[in-house]
Amino acid sequence: MTTTITTDVDLLRTRMASAIASQMPGHIERLGWSAGQLAAFQRDRLRALLARAIERSPFHAERLRGIDPSRFELADLPRLPVMTKAQMMADFDRATTDRRLTRELVEQHLAGSVAEPSLLLGEYVCLLSGGSSGLRGLVVQRASEYADFVGSIMRRFMSAAIAAGGPPPEGMVIGMVGAGSPVHSSGLAAATAVGPPIRMIPAPATMPTAKVVRRLNAAQPPVLMAYAAKLAELAREQREGRLRLSLRSVISMSEALSPAERTAIGDAFGVPVIDLFVSTEGLVGHSEPGQAVFTFASDTCVAECTDEAGQPVPRGVASSKVLVTNLHNLTQPIIRYELTDRFTPARSGDGGFLRASVEGRSDDLFRYAEASVHPFVLGAVLLSTPAIREFQVRQTERGADVAAVIDGDLDQAAVTAALEQSLRQAGLPGPQVRIRRVETLDRDAMTGKARRFMPLHARPAGTT
Repeated sequence: MTTTITTDVDLLRTRMASAIASQMPGHIERLGWSAGQLAAFQRDRLRALLARAIERSPFHAERLRGIDPSRFELADLPRLPVMTKAQMMADFDRATTDRRLTRELVEQHLAGSVAEPSLLLGEYVCLLSGGSSGLRGLVVQRASEYADFVGSIMRRFMSAAIAAGGPPPEGMVIGMVGAGSPVHSSGLAAATAVGPPIRMIPAPATMPTAKVVRRLNAAQPPVLMAYAAKLAELAREQREGRLRLSLRSVISMSEALSPAERTAIGDAFGVPVIDLFVSTEGLVGHSEPGQAVFTFASDTCVAECTDEAGQPVPRGVASSKVLVTNLHNLTQPIIRYELTDRFTPARSGDGGFLRASVEGRSDDLFRYAEASVHPFVLGAVLLSTPAIREFQVRQTERGADVAAVIDGDLDQAAVTAALEQSLRQAGLPGPQVRIRRVETLDRDAMTGKARRFMPLHARPAGTT
């Protein structure tokens, strides 16, 4: 008699598959909603979010004092205070709606989940957020809430598959070239989506390109989703005949594509590129194939495009920041959370859903004579090191120079060795890495932003 042992990974995969399957029809239905239907849905979800935050989070109860959720309207949102990642992390223990969820507990869970995903307390998905600044953040939510997030990412592709007569019984198959660790969102998706309705073929960007090519060639996924910098490299592999994929869709995520890159990738794979904007904090947007304007999932996140003073910008004018209110994460309320991405709202709307172009930043490949290395090879190690709160990586001739804001003790030799090993595995022989402890990072004098990854021949900040 054979005994089947259910592991934490199995439990997470089963819960995710069930939740995504049950939520997907609603997600697809909302794609066709009118502006009025969307506004009513947003209002109801916003009221539920505010009620939960005030009732169960001391951090938010103080910030939202005097607010009556039952009478709150979308137009009242600008009355609420802005929250930053620094504030959220400094007061993490009081910001969640489950008093068991402390920063220390979440950090311990993530430290034990670098290679294999699991649920914290049998309920919660935990993720790291590096963001554009390199400031380490934590995002925690129930498995069903994370499934809502995944649904907002996958619904347009699932809708297209259904319209074409699918997806097949084994699920919609996607080649995923993203994070190698499940403590990051794309890595978690690849590790958990292994059966219907979605089956991902993981080919982490941290692997050498030749290995990624072999894995994708063996799997032959009809859909390819990858970091923009890695996708540009895979397009070259396709043009030169080493990668041999016949794709229905190609999706760029996490980084900005230049028009030239978008054209070259589309030409290489024979299909126009879809741009995907995803923030770990919950905001999701898709472009139409070959286009640069995103339509954002405004039913799951409200995004306010504002100037430096927090005032809404007119259509056609670039914002200084975006304030995100996540409507599906009731575990860690994210209310008017500041993202430093710059959006330009489109001059025409789309049924109430925000349409905007994004002035994103591309984390360019580090190109050495022997290998091209995705910066996430280094970023994954740094973000998985709790003592490193912020970092900035400059490529050098033989490796990298890391400036790190360090909180507490750090085994610098061990982290240096891990970074050099990651570069070695990515194809760079004899790598040399130096870590420097700094009080603050170099930031752009105009925007206050700190670029996380700087290739050897990158232009200085502020130039075009």
